[in-house]
Amino acid sequence: MLFKVVSLFLLASTILAIPSKLGARVARRRANRQSQIINRLEQVDSATSDELYSNNQAGAVWNKGDHTFKSVTGTFVVPTPSGNYGDSASAWVGIDGITCTSAMLRTGVDFTDFAGGPAYTAWYQFYPNPIGYYLDITITAGDVVQLNVTTSSPSFGAVTIDNLTRNESESLDLFNFQPLCGQDAEWIVEDYQTAVGLVPFADFGMVTFTDAYTTGTGTYTPSGATIVDIEQNGQVLTSTSTNGSSVTIQYV
Repeated sequence: MLFKVVSLFLLASTILAIPSKLGARVARRRANRQSQIINRLEQVDSATSDELYSNNQAGAVWNKGDHTFKSVTGTFVVPTPSGNYGDSASAWVGIDGITCTSAMLRTGVDFTDFAGGPAYTAWYQFYPNPIGYYLDITITAGDVVQLNVTTSSPSFGAVTIDNLTRNESESLDLFNFQPLCGQDAEWIVEDYQTAVGLVPFADFGMVTFTDAYTTGTGTYTPSGATIVDIEQNGQVLTSTSTNGSSVTIQYV
């Protein structure tokens, strides 16, 4: 099995294709990006499913017993973020990090509103290892991107990003000394954290994960999963809904 380690000098090389000023801003944001699991606020009962409020994540989440989930897939159209300079958000799929918080395997795309235009960063993580960045993927607004995480054993995982619009793909095999539980599967839009706290949350419009499913001991779609929405300072910022094999997260 091939293991790839992304070092800082390789990370810098990915900036060369971005205009210099915008590239510098993206590099600073990447350098300050931090790992964070879900911050729960409260659980709300409803007639159809449970709803969970968080200050940093919105989407659909399954929780089952140990070693239930071994793969999560979702496809979405890359949005154009809006708001103030530097506002950002991230769309990703993952295993664990909700009830099992000791390890998490995930991959996704950050989208940030800069004065020079929106910037997009494709990334992966086998938490608690730090976030890494794909080197061979181009992301722009309107691209159709498929994300997949797969685990062959609790400490071995693989991440794949496919830009279906551009016919580009990249996969990485990852190792973690901290094993996954396989308890959680999720499709998420996140207000992620840097060294100074949560980034200003971008108006991302709407992200819909289609052809979304998770496999392991069974196959599950987002329908019937726990709904998670973001609430900050008493204001709900997202509205999440599921429909069969899709989950839609809308900025409100």
